[in-house]
Amino acid sequence: MLAHPEIARLPSWVIALVAAGGLAAALSTAAGLLLVISTAVSHDFLKMTVMPHITERQELMYARIAAAVAVGVAGLLGIYPPDYVANVVALAFGLAAASFFPVILLGIFSKRMNKEAAIAGMLSGLVFTAAYIVYFKIVAPGDNNLDHWLFGISPEGIGTLGMLLNFAVSAVVMGVTPAP
Repeated sequence: MLAHPEIARLPSWVIALVAAGGLAAALSTAAGLLLVISTAVSHDFLKMTVMPHITERQELMYARIAAAVAVGVAGLLGIYPPDYVANVVALAFGLAAASFFPVILLGIFSKRMNKEAAIAGMLSGLVFTAAYIVYFKIVAPGDNNLDHWLFGISPEGIGTLGMLLNFAVSAVVMGVTPAP
């Protein structure tokens, strides 16, 4: 998309505006994600579960630490990318599908969905999908071929099975726990 103005031989100022727009979109998305990560760690995880008695000042400090760690991890992955961008995006979408999609869908359409089912479903889908990806991408990359894949599904596509596992575990846990 960013190359289209140059391919069309438009003036330099048009190319610069398009590039600036693309950069602004990328930076605003990254800033939003960074805020979500730091808030999720400092408020949702630390303040609400692990350390409920921390002050707002400590919560802010942990948010800044979480943001710095996230920037560091993103920087390292930018310098040493684990794979092509398309494969990394496919892995990320697989992890998101395996962990979030079933819980969101059941939370909207099921009156029985509760926190226990959501946590169990998310953990099962996430752990299964992440373990499959880590095994074939990091532990045994030599086995990353059709002969070794589960049901012939590559690591980039395993999020679908993780999602189905999430649905199944959530349904079972919903059945054995009280409704919200």
